Amino acid sequence: MRSFPHLRRSLSTLIVLPFSLHLRHFNSMAATIPTLEPISPANTRLGWIGTGVMGQSMCSHLIKAGYSLTVFNRTQSKVQPLLDMGACYAPSPLEVAANSDVVFSIVGYPSDVQSVLIGSSGALQGLVPGGILVDMTTSDPSLAVEISSAASAKGCASVDAPVSGGDRGAKAGTLAIFAGGDESVVRHLTPLFACMGKVNYMGGPGKGQFAKLANQITIASTMVGLVEGMVYAHKAGLDVGLYLDAISTGAAGSKSLDLYGSRILKRDFAAGFFVNHFVKDLGICLRECQNMGLALPGLALAQQLYLSLQAHGEGSLGTQGLILALERLNNVSLQS
Repeated sequence: MRSFPHLRRSLSTLIVLPFSLHLRHFNSMAATIPTLEPISPANTRLGWIGTGVMGQSMCSHLIKAGYSLTVFNRTQSKVQPLLDMGACYAPSPLEVAANSDVVFSIVGYPSDVQSVLIGSSGALQGLVPGGILVDMTTSDPSLAVEISSAASAKGCASVDAPVSGGDRGAKAGTLAIFAGGDESVVRHLTPLFACMGKVNYMGGPGKGQFAKLANQITIASTMVGLVEGMVYAHKAGLDVGLYLDAISTGAAGSKSLDLYGSRILKRDFAAGFFVNHFVKDLGICLRECQNMGLALPGLALAQQLYLSLQAHGEGSLGTQGLILALERLNNVSLQS
């Protein structure tokens, strides 16, 4: 069974060492290896763990690009559209990795990441030396560092690469990807990332996660501003649709407005990104702020408002459901 075969062939022509040592010394050697064969469908098998709202679309782009995919999801029915496209199903993350050179994951919570990647039946257990783990879940930076260390100890590599852009970005292949890890490994994976969006190298292990958390802090306050403005416009007697059109090309325009303004007006709260997962992300942000000694009151307020949605049983709505919290707070409804 091959493991990142183009990397093995290229390195072995230059240095006679046990292969597990090659990747372990990849940092110092990468600049001196000019013959690294580019990743392509002909030489790289891919694995994918987690085929939810985001993962299914992201994985489909790789299949359409011609790559062979082995997939796993806890709810097997959610994998069926990918199987119809030609993917193969594996019953565990370990077996996904046993049939893959590069394994992607995008799951719900840090505990899920730990389980599917470095747990007793996780992907790393099935990955042979030279393989690569790419976690695209928004998760704890410290866990990303732990996974990187565990992968390195096995002669493998790991990249933390959380994404931003929501379900629309996933479907369109226009996600922003924040990558942390060895820069040479990230650069080598660029053909795969390009199928899903634009990769941005942020630094060493965990730095992709830190960048995504900063992104979530920005989105949180932007969403509060968006729904507050909509409630204010409604209370002032404005046509909220006309108001949104008017501000969209000015300084108040934003990606959040573009993605969610019309959805809110239509009372479309289907999840492109779940409230439950956003609360998880903001909780990680607050813990990291405490570790850093940072006071970010806008972040704390947004987290409390989203927690109120969970308290009302609305955790499975999309993040645009924040309008409901502001409507309740002010005893108004944009529908009236």
